Amino acid sequence: MVQVLGSKELVEDVFDKDLCIGCGACIDLCPYLKNHKGKTTQLFPCDLSTGRCYAYCPKAEVNLDELSKHVWGVPYDGSPLGSHQKILASRAGKEMVKGSFQAGGTVSALVIKALKEGLIEAAVLTDRDVLTPVPRLVTSPKEVIECATSKYMASPTLSAINAAVGRGCKDLGVVGTPCQLTALAQMRANPVEEEGFVDPVGITIGLFCNWSLDTRQLMALLSENLDISTIQSMDIPPPPAEVMVLTTDTGRMEIPLSKIKPLIPQACFICPDMTSELSDVSVGMFEGRSGWNTLIVRSEKGADLIERAKKDRF
Repeated sequence: MVQVLGSKELVEDVFDKDLCIGCGACIDLCPYLKNHKGKTTQLFPCDLSTGRCYAYCPKAEVNLDELSKHVWGVPYDGSPLGSHQKILASRAGKEMVKGSFQAGGTVSALVIKALKEGLIEAAVLTDRDVLTPVPRLVTSPKEVIECATSKYMASPTLSAINAAVGRGCKDLGVVGTPCQLTALAQMRANPVEEEGFVDPVGITIGLFCNWSLDTRQLMALLSENLDISTIQSMDIPPPPAEVMVLTTDTGRMEIPLSKIKPLIPQACFICPDMTSELSDVSVGMFEGRSGWNTLIVRSEKGADLIERAKKDRF
């Protein structure tokens, strides 16, 4: 059993060691922790000996056996892709407006279908404020499409769950990276044994992730080359491209990955999960097949959503 400590240990074990990934799990739990442009910090000391901030953190002590038993009913077996039923190639169907999403559009299609079917009341996604990734709670297909671009930067997405729960929201859909979904799994396990705890999550869609980028450093680098307010989308094509592709108001621009990779946070250097193993379904780019996604079906809930989307051509 993991020992749940407090914010003092969170600062010492995570913040001071530059291991915070900025997932947002500790934000909007109390007024002491804030995130600004990818950086999470503690504004004032806290003397509580235990806290949800430490209990939820994916970079503090994580017991993968306990998490796996909570999510899948069995200890963690260390298989490369995690627990799953099957692996598919997928893309958004005819009901989705082409050109309104990045890559295959599978994530947007599944979120919209879940909303339309009433499987979730709202979805926690990642949007952009100019270039900075920001959490967003959405309730309509239009809002889902507005968030449908890759961000490549750490985002405090999970703070939107804490805020939504505070407003009484339930049956939330959550789209996140592996570290975010590790934190989410810890939140759902109720590690501090809150009385009356109710799991607020309806379904989880995990993203493949090799690494993220430091928001402030990336913005500084891009600002040297262009007006960042003109950036419409970012993409990192699969090998052998070795570039970040920016689509702007005036055209296309490429930046070598040799300039991008030094911006990877320290927290990404050691990561046990690149395919969001603790999600209902996982989605990534299908290398060598443009316009398609790799789709890993993990849970019965995920399989049901995929069948509904397939049946209605989403």
